[in-house]
Amino acid sequence: MKDIRIMGILVLILTVLIPPLGVAMKHGLGATTLINLVLTLLFYIPGLIHGLYVNYAR
Repeated sequence: MKDIRIMGILVLILTVLIPPLGVAMKHGLGATTLINLVLTLLFYIPGLIHGLYVNYAR
């Protein structure tokens, strides 16, 4: 149970700092990660919003 909490906190921290890495850790390398990478490269805030949305709102 403690490992799940630590992993969740790690994914949250990585999603805030480097959104594509946080998305890749939770969803793997796929279309969602690619979309997040493009959004992050265009501007950080859209990538951050998308990363938080796909990791925690869906």
